Amino acid sequence: MADVDKSIRLYALQNAIKYNGQAQIGAVLGKILGEFPEQKKDVPALKKRIEKILKEVNVIPVEKQTAELREKAPELLEKPKTEEKELKDLPDAVSGKVVMRFAPSPSGALHLGRAIVLSLNYLYVQKYKGKLILRLEDTNPEGIFKEAYKLIEEDAQWLTKKGVNKTIIQSDRLGSYYDCIEKLVKKGVAYVCTCEQDAFRELIMKCTACPCRNLSVEENHLRWNKMFGEFKPGEAVVRIKTDVNHKNPAMRDWPAARINDHTHPRTGTEHRVWPLMNLAVAVDDHELGVTHSIRGKDHADNEKRQKYVFDAMGWKPPVQLYIGRINFIGMDLSTRQTKLDIENGKYSGWDDIRLPTLRALSKRGYQQDAFLRYAQEMGISLTDKTVSSEEFFKIIDAFNRDIIDPVAKRFFFVNNPVKIIVEGAPEQTVKLQKHPSNKKLGERTMKSSNAFLISSDDFAGIKANNLYRLMECINFTKKGSKLAFSSTTVDEFREKGDKIMHWLPESHELLNVEVVMPDKSIVKGLGEPALSELKVGEIIQFERRYFARLDEKKGNTLIFWYLHK
Repeated sequence: MADVDKSIRLYALQNAIKYNGQAQIGAVLGKILGEFPEQKKDVPALKKRIEKILKEVNVIPVEKQTAELREKAPELLEKPKTEEKELKDLPDAVSGKVVMRFAPSPSGALHLGRAIVLSLNYLYVQKYKGKLILRLEDTNPEGIFKEAYKLIEEDAQWLTKKGVNKTIIQSDRLGSYYDCIEKLVKKGVAYVCTCEQDAFRELIMKCTACPCRNLSVEENHLRWNKMFGEFKPGEAVVRIKTDVNHKNPAMRDWPAARINDHTHPRTGTEHRVWPLMNLAVAVDDHELGVTHSIRGKDHADNEKRQKYVFDAMGWKPPVQLYIGRINFIGMDLSTRQTKLDIENGKYSGWDDIRLPTLRALSKRGYQQDAFLRYAQEMGISLTDKTVSSEEFFKIIDAFNRDIIDPVAKRFFFVNNPVKIIVEGAPEQTVKLQKHPSNKKLGERTMKSSNAFLISSDDFAGIKANNLYRLMECINFTKKGSKLAFSSTTVDEFREKGDKIMHWLPESHELLNVEVVMPDKSIVKGLGEPALSELKVGEIIQFERRYFARLDEKKGNTLIFWYLHK
């Protein structure tokens, strides 16, 4: 029988570690019946023995469950996944020669959707010892948010650990685009169309060329020059000659530049002729030496448009790779809407804890490698994905936990504290490890007597005659209306105990603690004195609660941001 009980405890530990410290009887029962088939003769009796041992195991902190199983049966610990999914090789990639670009429009801070594309670009640049260019595409003056230039550059450098080699702003490069257009006009590949937009659309849908298409090079150069002063917005557009019979109407003589008198956030009213995306991208990719590009598969038609420019200019296009769309459910990734919400006071800024922006998530304590690993696991795939907010953060939280758990110090935090007196409790100095397995992080100490603070939830759950434990301190029971010290040993508590509670001694040295939660509500309480040693930015774990990042110190008050469990 001793062997059976030993196996029950080991399987209970294994199952508890897998499910946040709470072993389930069904899983353990199945394991025992598999190892000891003779126990099938009396399953009800076996279940009672399992329930008794589960009660002992489930009150032990997960860290101690893990330590016990590692000591007694390390083979039952789930092996960590050391083999991460490898990135597929890039076609025609040469180590040291790869140049890639991440090209957002400066409409707001970077959000999770953009982070995945940037992460993939960065990972491939690292793989091939190449260069990463951040290109801010701001040739549409009406869609620009001036603060976004700085926000995006900061976010990109954070996510890539300062791995962006160069930042390019398209509004600084108008001369390059103008030069290309002039050459395309001279080659007869581009022309300036003055047709009314609806009339042009009607013609092109009938696979009929507009009258402007066959004008002389000289006339087109004249029209091109007039775009800088004489023509008004909407009166003239530069178009690229393609095939008016192309099966895709969007490919037929697509627009490459237009007049826009809207004030640009950076250049004011200095410029009025602006290249459209496909022309600017083609010129930039060539002049910046981009060898490979990763973008959403919705850009497949844009690649075809850009190829007309590459072919006409005799340039070699970069290798284009595409990824499917990720539809995030339960997260608003619209930067324009977020900007409006910030202006209207719904959010405090781009780092509001409720937002799925990189700066909000980094402020909570998420690490770059968690996002990079997510991108690496996803890889380059054309398959569209629908990911709920819950599913995404379950994965990201797991990746992040792998990074921070081995080095995050542990501390006690009691919210809504209630004072209790445990009669007979001895005066003592309690030594607590700052980490259950990383001994290098040291110890912290607290002096206690008979007066303690516990959370109101724990206090409400105390029942008469049940045995409780203040973590790493004392055991106590409720006798009538009073709480009394119990000399029950730790092993006896494991067998008979009801619950382990975190606690604080009644002391003037305690610190006020506020935790900003994901919905921006604030949990208030008291924390142990050792918290004062922390530096702003440190990530810790409040014992038996969650990880949090210290965001601010205000006198005797420490303000944390909730990270995850």
